[in-house]
Amino acid sequence: MRKKVTILGSGAAGLTAAIYAGRANLDPLVIQGLQAGGQLTITTDVENYPGFPEGIQGPDLMEAMHKQAERFGAQFIYDNAVSVDLKKRPILVNTSSEEIHTDTLLICTGASAKLLGLESENKLMGHGVSACATCDGFFFKDLKVFVVGGGDTALEEAVFLTRFAKSVTLIHRREAFRASAIMVERAKSNPKIDFILNSVVEEILDVDQGSVTGIKVKNIKTNEVKVLDADGVFIAIGHHPNTDLFKGQLELDESGYIITKGVKTNIPGVFAAGDVMDTVYKQAITAAGTGCRAALEAQWYLENMETSADSGAVQGEKILMDKV
Repeated sequence: MRKKVTILGSGAAGLTAAIYAGRANLDPLVIQGLQAGGQLTITTDVENYPGFPEGIQGPDLMEAMHKQAERFGAQFIYDNAVSVDLKKRPILVNTSSEEIHTDTLLICTGASAKLLGLESENKLMGHGVSACATCDGFFFKDLKVFVVGGGDTALEEAVFLTRFAKSVTLIHRREAFRASAIMVERAKSNPKIDFILNSVVEEILDVDQGSVTGIKVKNIKTNEVKVLDADGVFIAIGHHPNTDLFKGQLELDESGYIITKGVKTNIPGVFAAGDVMDTVYKQAITAAGTGCRAALEAQWYLENMETSADSGAVQGEKILMDKV
């Protein structure tokens, strides 16, 4: 299969890129993965995406964006990319069943929140369990919440949640924090934040009720186990950018995020958008914005390719005429 534009990923960045590329008549192909829609598919209420004054369910927002991209001619493959060769021209992308040659590649593969690995955590995600305080903190007004983690992200989220929650308790498996000294001091000086150290969350309650009612916490030094009442649990142990496919081909930072200038990578014709390159904001709206930018950059890149090809053809004709 030969395409002008191929998009890897179908979250807010990938679908926005597909909308813009489709409107530019570039006939984009979206390899959306077997778990389509990005992190918003595990988010219930989205209240900070412009245009929805009453809020919208995360899966509904992704479905609407998908339909909008299809309306403008985007083609979707329900498969994962298993390999890419960014040195080839056109660029080669292999899925489990297709070989795709593409003039431009838009990488919108996102980042995955690192989770605790508990079955209850998975089942209650979006129902009291969250991996994004900025996204969901508003829903926990005057409630009792816990934050799990010990880095800057965990302490930043704990401080942020004090704007809404009645109380915030941070659980960390060690005595010392990985976070910067200034963030530790800021959290410790906040009267609404308590700390449970040298401890891990063994279970989140209650799957049968379909909402968080408590947590089971174990002290790893004494092995003492406590059950604590809780209304919400925020997992803040980091994110892993989905960039394994590009190691050794693209410039990545020490955490694995794609290094870009704007949305341009170090390889011409390859662009990155969304959480796969965003180490700061990590919001649906910022992902959509970079998806738009990546599609426009791809459009201009292709136009320059065509202009260069036309110029080469004209120059070739001139040389032939000169020889006649």
